[in-house]
Amino acid sequence: MTADSLLSWTPAAVVFDCDGTLMDTERHWQDARDMVLHSYGFTPSAAFAEKARGLHYTECGRLMADVAGRPELTGDMTESLLERFRDLVAADPTTMPGAPELVYSTVQFAPLAVASNCPLEVVESCLGMAGLRDCFSHIVVPNATTRPKPHPDVYLTAAQLCGVEPGDTLAVEDSHCGIQAAAGAGMRVLGVGPRPSDQETALADWWVHSLEEPAVQGWADARIPAQGSGPTVPEAGTPRA
Repeated sequence: MTADSLLSWTPAAVVFDCDGTLMDTERHWQDARDMVLHSYGFTPSAAFAEKARGLHYTECGRLMADVAGRPELTGDMTESLLERFRDLVAADPTTMPGAPELVYSTVQFAPLAVASNCPLEVVESCLGMAGLRDCFSHIVVPNATTRPKPHPDVYLTAAQLCGVEPGDTLAVEDSHCGIQAAAGAGMRVLGVGPRPSDQETALADWWVHSLEEPAVQGWADARIPAQGSGPTVPEAGTPRA
């Protein structure tokens, strides 16, 4: 499906990533990674930051320990990473530009879910602070039987819980890791971010710089039933958290 055909398509469900897509938390993960690595006397490179982006936090903790040459500290680094991240999010819970507006529109014509690599309590807390939690029917995160992104498991589970086929579902993602997962699940992908790689461009059906772009909101608004069918949502212009 190309961008032009996606613009004329109405998905049966929409599944959003959380970090960097709904919530402006990717910078918190990067800051948390830097803090932990610096505490062990290691300065991460730009290449490390890109490699770590979108990974499940346990995989990220393992990667951090490996690049620092201290694999025996994987557990300690993982625990510290999550603790630092939670503190940063609690101090500054901010939504990504255009994300609340897109959620408020899409929930009026399709069931919504979140598929995230974050711990469930972190996702719940972020969405709650942003006033978005009630818009989502399901939140799917990795567990003992559901592998993290880039595996497709969280997206496949989200589609199943929404009662739709993956091919009838739109995923909204910002990272290569997440786009791999959504495309691997057989979903159509709306990619969002400033610098798509060739790999991301190839996997995403439509790429936008920001969810604030008028074409994105126009696409969603055009699919809202005349009388609306979703839950009550805040009026336009409600300040973001």
